[in-house]
Amino acid sequence: MKTLSNLVMMLTISVIVFGCEPSAKEKQMLMFVNAHVQKIKPMAKETNIAWWDAAVSGKSEDYDKVSKLTLEIRQVYSNPKDFAFLKGMKESGQVQGTLTRQLEVLYRAYLSNQIEPKLLKEIVDLGTEIEKNFSTFRGTIEGEKVTDNEIKEILKIETDSAKREKAWLASKQVGAAVADDIIRLVKMRNQAARKLGFDNYHTMSLTTGEQSVEELDRIFNELYELTNEPFAKLKAEVDRMLAANCNIAVSELMPWHYHDPFFQETPMVYELDLDAYYKNKDIKKLGAVFFAGVGLPVESILANSDLYEREGKNPHGFCTDIDREGDVRILCNIKNNEYWMEVTLHELGHAVYNKYQDPKVPYLLREPAHAFTTEAIAMFFGRLSRNPDWMQQMLQLSDEQRTEIEKVSSKYTQLKQLIFARWAMVMYNFEKQLYANPEQDLNSLWWQTVEKYQLVKKPQGRNKPDWAAKIHFNVAPCYYHNYMLGELLASQLHHRIVYNVLKLESDENVSYVGLSKAGDFLTEKVFKAGNLYHWNEMIERATGEPLTPKYFVAQFVR
Repeated sequence: MKTLSNLVMMLTISVIVFGCEPSAKEKQMLMFVNAHVQKIKPMAKETNIAWWDAAVSGKSEDYDKVSKLTLEIRQVYSNPKDFAFLKGMKESGQVQGTLTRQLEVLYRAYLSNQIEPKLLKEIVDLGTEIEKNFSTFRGTIEGEKVTDNEIKEILKIETDSAKREKAWLASKQVGAAVADDIIRLVKMRNQAARKLGFDNYHTMSLTTGEQSVEELDRIFNELYELTNEPFAKLKAEVDRMLAANCNIAVSELMPWHYHDPFFQETPMVYELDLDAYYKNKDIKKLGAVFFAGVGLPVESILANSDLYEREGKNPHGFCTDIDREGDVRILCNIKNNEYWMEVTLHELGHAVYNKYQDPKVPYLLREPAHAFTTEAIAMFFGRLSRNPDWMQQMLQLSDEQRTEIEKVSSKYTQLKQLIFARWAMVMYNFEKQLYANPEQDLNSLWWQTVEKYQLVKKPQGRNKPDWAAKIHFNVAPCYYHNYMLGELLASQLHHRIVYNVLKLESDENVSYVGLSKAGDFLTEKVFKAGNLYHWNEMIERATGEPLTPKYFVAQFVR
């Protein structure tokens, strides 16, 4: 009776939406959507909970459960009869309104999973095994295990180059442990993609994600040209300070002289260490107070979250939407420093995007418009951890302290964005070539790419799979470019809010603290839109124009 009543309700709604009785094709599509949601909704929730449990426990049996449940979901989407039905519906052109978008979402999900069952199981099992190994692996320094936080702390403060080198090498040990499996997984993914008519998995992943290689090449090439000169100039300044700090010549700088294992974060080299302002603060409380002030309360999110490090737990940070009905959680490994303030704001940005979706939007569309649009919101908020006005208001600093922060904050902000842009270029271009030819000398390719985009020297004689120490190649394949697109959109949203919502003449001193209008804008224009529209249509509806790099460039490059 429940299924029948739901169908009647959907048919009634469709008459309202379409303004007339739905066609036979639309009735068929409504029935398919209803049946699909009833099947997949509890499966997705169970899988998300299992994945969460595995991430916080690190137990093999929890990861085994994730693998089993993930395979069951992918088997639903690999059904060839269902795919043929969706393909026929799409080609008919007779499905209208919101159903069109649901059809598009389902078609792309099924397309990417039309994989032979044995191969699909092998892909899921191997991916889960690699993730487990990543999450539970701990590098060692002189035989002693060290956490990611401990490695990062050494790379931040140690002045002895030999000790820095040992920490950096420890951060890369996981690469050797998983590299062969990642290459095997890449080949399996390529095998599946080619059977579906794509040249490799990278191309398939972009296509099914409503993106294209040509589009991304254009954006990244443009950013490469625009950032070359300012990045080289700022990096030269940073290099001089890093070298002086370790009492070496600039020509002697190696990858371990930067403040994180991949040079993707900003070295704290200027005369002020921002970590000092967060040392005795409660990062969790700061996040809760700030988001409440912009009209996006996060108490229920934090109550379900796991925020502090322990043995076996995933050492990184992420957000997960368990059920698309309000159970949203973040995982962090908080320490009282600026890095974890940024990560907490970032992950809570993801979380509010999911939390404040419109419950009236159909289940299949009750998600962000794209992976990079949720990254944009996360970055929009994450940027605030170094904003001097935000720091003054949230940390109750004096005017003198804010003035001190202002002396370096603009440099830190520009440097952060330029460093990340160049790092994203490394990830995008390396991964594209990884899938184009996984048989090539990937160790050399990695360092050639790093030297080109990051201007960081390869250690002499180094021939290890340092690239494989980046977890994203396994858990988020062909995804990293979305972080850069997210930065572009974050700047575009910032511009729109400052000049059109808050109606200010400039973004000087904008911290968003207590500005509920900003939260209201994001809720109404971004969160509640869900995945009702193609990502660029959503962006144009929200900001008045499609995605453009011009606001990012204006804010951070020129």
